[in-house]
Amino acid sequence: MAKLYFTDDHEWLSVENGVATVGITDYAQEQLGDLVFVDLPEAGRALKKGDVAVVVESVKAASDVYAPVDGEIIEANQALGSEPALVNSAATTDGWLWKMKLADEGQLSGLLDEAGYKALIG
Repeated sequence: MAKLYFTDDHEWLSVENGVATVGITDYAQEQLGDLVFVDLPEAGRALKKGDVAVVVESVKAASDVYAPVDGEIIEANQALGSEPALVNSAATTDGWLWKMKLADEGQLSGLLDEAGYKALIG
C-alpha cells in the first residue's frame, strides 16, 4: 500500500517499495491556473532535496517544482508532453510529474501527512 506525503511547497509523494511518484497538489494547480507546458526531467538524473526537478508553465506564470527528497529520477510522465492539462484535471492521479528511487527514506519523516497539509492550506 502506497503512503502519501506532502510538502510545504505543495507537492505530493506517493511512496511504495522505495519509489516515490511525485506531483503537485490540487491546491497548487488551482493557484497556477491552466497549464500549457511541463518541462519534464530526464531519467537517471540525481536530485537533492530542494533541487528544481520540473518547471510547469501556466497561462499565468512559470513555476519550479522541487525535489521533496534526495533520489534518482527513474521515469517522467511522458503523457504531459502532449497533454499538460492532465495536471489540472487529475493532479493527484494521472497528472503525476515524475517517479524517483529514494536515496534516504528517513527524509520522509520531515514531510507532512494529509491532515498536516490540509492545516497548512487552511
